Amino acid sequence: MGAAMFYHLTQRPLVDTLRMLLEKSLANGWRVAVRGTDTAALEQLDEALWLRPEDGFLPHGMAGGPHDAQQPVLMGTGDISANGAQCLMVVHAADVSAPEVAAFERVCILFDGHDEAALGHARSQWKTLTGAGASAQYWSEESGRWEKKAQS
Repeated sequence: MGAAMFYHLTQRPLVDTLRMLLEKSLANGWRVAVRGTDTAALEQLDEALWLRPEDGFLPHGMAGGPHDAQQPVLMGTGDISANGAQCLMVVHAADVSAPEVAAFERVCILFDGHDEAALGHARSQWKTLTGAGASAQYWSEESGRWEKKAQS
C-alpha cells in the first residue's frame, strides 16, 4: 500500500522541488506520472525541466505523444498511466483519490504555501485521503530544509 506525501512549498519554486523528487524517484527505479490541472502550466514545467540545470538531464515528456509508454516521467492531465508509473506527483491542485494512493508506491502532492486556495485544497485532500484510510505524511520546508511535521 502506498502513501501520500504532502509537500508544503514555502522556500523553493515548484520546478526545483519537482526536479528533486523526480530525480529521487528515478534513482529508486520508479517511473513517474506528473498530473496537473492546466496543460499550459504543465508545458511551462516541461520547458523548465528541460532547461535546468545545465549540467543535468531529466528524461520526461508530455502525455499524448507516440512514445508515452517509454517515458520515465510522463506529464499530463487526467489519467496519465501509459508509462506504467509507480509514483504519481500531483501539482496545481490536481485531485488524487484514496484508491490511487493505494495503487502507487508513492503519491507526492506539491502545493504552494503562499496560495490560500492551494492550501485549502491540500487540507481538503489530507482530510479526504486520511479519512478513507490512506497513509499520509506532511512535509514542510519552512526551516529551509525538508522536515516531516505530521503523519497519519
